Amino acid sequence: MNLMNNLIFEKIVYKFVSICIVFPVFRFLFRGCLIGAHNIPTNKSFIVVSNHGSLLDPPFLGHALGVKVSFMAKEELFRIPLLSQVIKACGAYPVRRGIADRNSIKIASNKLTNNEVIGIFIDGTRQSNGIVNKPKKGAALIAFKTKKLLLPVAIINSHRLIKFKYCIPIFNKIIIKVGEPINYPISSSKKDIEGITNQLKNKINFLIG
Repeated sequence: MNLMNNLIFEKIVYKFVSICIVFPVFRFLFRGCLIGAHNIPTNKSFIVVSNHGSLLDPPFLGHALGVKVSFMAKEELFRIPLLSQVIKACGAYPVRRGIADRNSIKIASNKLTNNEVIGIFIDGTRQSNGIVNKPKKGAALIAFKTKKLLLPVAIINSHRLIKFKYCIPIFNKIIIKVGEPINYPISSSKKDIEGITNQLKNKINFLIG
């Protein structure tokens, strides 16, 4: 019964955050729009792979793509009362930064096996120039393990959300572009993993333009 109550609670919290908070911020404050919706896989789980410029990227992606996307979040956030419940309800799962965290990879793989959608910021951290610079191999490795498609997505302007003109804040337009899905690597060899990783990098940076 507790498990059922938790699932209901998480669903309510997720809907509230998505509709009452993320929707108005993305659509009205930042005039957010989505390009390439036809490339989003239907009726199956997949891995969203994106550049990263802002803390708002995870909720923006989940809202724009129309699916619940689970992202890794630093484990310290899960020690904060209330916030931990909210981010868990929105699909976040903990990762220990700075070390190889096998547990987070296992959780991500389990979510994909359960037909959920996960999101990975390919650089591993926010980039001040908004593009993919030094991509990590985690997305390609998880794709190989789970045999799931990789969906390259570009978030434009998230690294410069707000600019000021005469002390007046101006909110930049956020554009999310979705590329064609990329198949998982055919093997776990260094050549294949690096090949898919570079393919993702080039595709995302091409979408950014």
